[in-house]
Amino acid sequence: MPTSNVRYLVFDVESVADGELVSRLRYPGESLPPGDAVRRYRDELLEKYDSDFIPYTFQTPVSVAIAKLGAHYELLDLVVLDEPQFRPHVITEHFWRGWEKYRQPTLVSFNGRGFDLPLLELAAFRFGLNVSGWFNLAGKTYDQPRNRYNLRAHIDLCEMLTNYGSTRFTGGLNLAANLLGKPGKMDVQGDMVQDMYEAGQLARINDYCRCDVLDTYFVFLRTRVLVGQLGLDAEQAQIAKTKAWIEQRADDVAAYRHYLDHWGDWSNPWIPDEEESDPADPPGA
Repeated sequence: MPTSNVRYLVFDVESVADGELVSRLRYPGESLPPGDAVRRYRDELLEKYDSDFIPYTFQTPVSVAIAKLGAHYELLDLVVLDEPQFRPHVITEHFWRGWEKYRQPTLVSFNGRGFDLPLLELAAFRFGLNVSGWFNLAGKTYDQPRNRYNLRAHIDLCEMLTNYGSTRFTGGLNLAANLLGKPGKMDVQGDMVQDMYEAGQLARINDYCRCDVLDTYFVFLRTRVLVGQLGLDAEQAQIAKTKAWIEQRADDVAAYRHYLDHWGDWSNPWIPDEEESDPADPPGA
């Protein structure tokens, strides 16, 4: 597709702990095998914080899914990077080079400022990649893509819905998607990714990432209604087109079939139920 057609990149990242790094830095001199080091660190975190999620600084990306959108928020394509090898260094390079290739479109995420982008920045640091366009040191501070309030560069939906961290969005993307009737978390949760990776289930992780991107996309559409950039009817029409897009590909991509199996339609309170409405009233009156 022409690079000029892509105006937004809706993305999600799944990552796993680097066991060798955990072993070397957390347990120096103990020669712990990587898997044992990760398990020990997770146990320690669970006991201390009631969560065994290892900090992103010890992690590396194993899945990045990206939905490419046009200027009117239409879904043009949805891809997972470096399929089927899913190599962290290649995934990272493809993410940053893709952003440049499509002329630095607006990134869209759910809590990407707090996790996904710092992880990908650190991965670029680790793998020796030049991402000068993202840092844009020659630009004014407020024009630099990394600026928290630069919505031309990055729209973090969690930031938007919490007024930049003024509140806590309890329920996360799962809740936001369910408010719209969309599947949200199904048979996979984020805290399962490490175990799935160790079991060799990379394809399943990437399917999970695809579904998170679809949820993020539908939440993004509703936020465009919220801020007045998209009418409700136009949003609903776009959702219908996207469902048809998914259906056309469901036989080839298991994640899409799974998503459709859990699909729900948003209940529009502005349109009365047939049995409650006056037949003479126009729809939506």
